[in-house]
Amino acid sequence: MSRHCVLLIGLVVGIHHVTFAQNKRLRELGVKIGILPTGKLNAITDVMGVKVGQTTLNAGDSIRTGATVILPHDGNVFQQKIPAAIELGNGFGKLAGYSQVAELGNIETPIVLTNTLNVSTAAAALVDWTLTQKGNENVRSVNPIVGETNDSYLNDIRGRHVKQSDVIKALQTASSGSVEEGAVGAGTGTVCFGWKGGIGTSSRKLPAVLGGYTVGVLVQTNFGGVLEVAGAPVGVELGKYSFKETLDKSGDGSCMIVVATDAPLDARNLKRLAKRALIGLGKTGGIMANGSGDYVIAFSTAYTIPHDSKSKFEEQKLLRNDDTSPLFLAVIEATEEAILNSLLMAKTTKGHQEHTVEALPVQKVVEIMKKYGKVK
Repeated sequence: MSRHCVLLIGLVVGIHHVTFAQNKRLRELGVKIGILPTGKLNAITDVMGVKVGQTTLNAGDSIRTGATVILPHDGNVFQQKIPAAIELGNGFGKLAGYSQVAELGNIETPIVLTNTLNVSTAAAALVDWTLTQKGNENVRSVNPIVGETNDSYLNDIRGRHVKQSDVIKALQTASSGSVEEGAVGAGTGTVCFGWKGGIGTSSRKLPAVLGGYTVGVLVQTNFGGVLEVAGAPVGVELGKYSFKETLDKSGDGSCMIVVATDAPLDARNLKRLAKRALIGLGKTGGIMANGSGDYVIAFSTAYTIPHDSKSKFEEQKLLRNDDTSPLFLAVIEATEEAILNSLLMAKTTKGHQEHTVEALPVQKVVEIMKKYGKVK
């Protein structure tokens, strides 16, 4: 994907706890997106069983990259596949594993997000991870799922600094707790709306009368457009947006969106759910530009699909079409908030070729939100 579009000495591989501790998420600023309540963590990990792991590479003056992994459950994902679908917004991207998911309606590995030129490395790591798991001794075909955005403005992307061991480490350290956001993992070197982008997450919990299901979203933001926060024209007010006075024609970039739910959906309705996530992207001002790779990977944890079975039939209790609309609303709200969290939790970053991308100026954003009546 194109994006013409996380103080240490040596190489740091791990998590940026400083960013996690000091920045404030959208709701901590008093801004509420939508009408549905969030899950306990307001993260993709609110969906039972889902884990997230991240490896951050932030070294010297040019390495600003990493990997973010999403595990749908604790078990052997190859042997117990999960229903899934992928929706394409704009296809200037390198999403590995797309066609088999479209054909069969499931995924058989965890999901990895990284940078454009490290897709093959991450795919190889997923293959190794899968082949070495107990029960996979006779496996001879693996469909690794790897998404990416191009972090070359801040990162020496040609150096291909993410190694298989970095991806394996993220898989091994993945947890079901709070998810670190901002300039971490696969979001370490990304840029969004001209500000520092990164990893963001959010969730929605439907009331019992609507099924009580949870929808969680995690994003890797690296795209352009005209930033809006809860409908307020923040990008215009701050004077930074794509095509301003025709001097900045970038607008390009990419956004990876991963959606998890515990609602019992098949691949067909998961694709419908994934499609609605792109509305959440649009509500933040993203435009899915010509050079942007915008993909949504949606999966359900409600049931698994065994790799081997003595039965010739699949029998699952699935949610009716008539009852999917609340989930559509949930994924729109969670995607919008996850993108905004990725911006708010990111920090000013200096990287490759002395490029610097400033963090979104939170105090100014709050003032704009007050101006437009979005916060008191």
